[in-house]
Amino acid sequence: MVTFSGHAVPMMVTLLVWFFATGLIAWLDNRDRATFPRALALAGAGGILGLVAVVVGSVMPGMAGAYVGFIGALMVWSWHEASFLMGAVAGPRREPSNPAARGWDRFIDAGSTLIYHEIALALTALMLMSLGWNAPNPTGAEVFVLLLALRLASKFALFAGVPSQVGDLLPPHLDYLRSYFGPRRFSPALGLALIFTVCLAALLGRAALAAPAGSTEAVRASLLFAMAALGVLEHVFLALPFRDGALWGWALPGRNNRINA
Repeated sequence: MVTFSGHAVPMMVTLLVWFFATGLIAWLDNRDRATFPRALALAGAGGILGLVAVVVGSVMPGMAGAYVGFIGALMVWSWHEASFLMGAVAGPRREPSNPAARGWDRFIDAGSTLIYHEIALALTALMLMSLGWNAPNPTGAEVFVLLLALRLASKFALFAGVPSQVGDLLPPHLDYLRSYFGPRRFSPALGLALIFTVCLAALLGRAALAAPAGSTEAVRASLLFAMAALGVLEHVFLALPFRDGALWGWALPGRNNRINA
């Protein structure tokens, strides 16, 4: 049975937080680079606060604990995203793709542009999972791991090729990453990513509906389902001739000409 507090509210919270958090990160990362040190310091403070929230939420058995852990996980994730998009944690390769590179060589080159970021995400996921192990409410750790899985699926799809015109949200100093995107086509990797995200969202949606009405379990599963459903939406956008900056043009006032070109 679908309830307002157990299902509708968590999904609305997820949608609003995702939309405005993405816009805020895009706005910060597309400002003058002189603002990056201060922004990174604030993002780091937010990430540490988010880590505390994940830990605190994991020992809170009620609905409040699920929301605290959820928000905390997004704060930690946003810290990682800001550090990558501002160029603080990326990879050893920071130049365009070699046009002659093919197959495995091209994959290695692409991975070298963000390997440090990927390692940081994986280590953080392991840390949060260990902190939430056997905890009564490991929502924060689950959300972070889910975000990591969705992000990896989209990265493999972008590398293989997607019909969408992506890259609007990339700050100017990361424009070289566009050269590692695959051709604008519907690739098998995108098809597999769509199947993966749809199946994952379906499983989480089923868990949310099966949970007792108005329970903490319903809120927890609904938060995860909503995040997975957004992952499905992201991959649907990748499969369409869609510009990724269309939803967040308001956060990129200095780059509207580029986006509308």
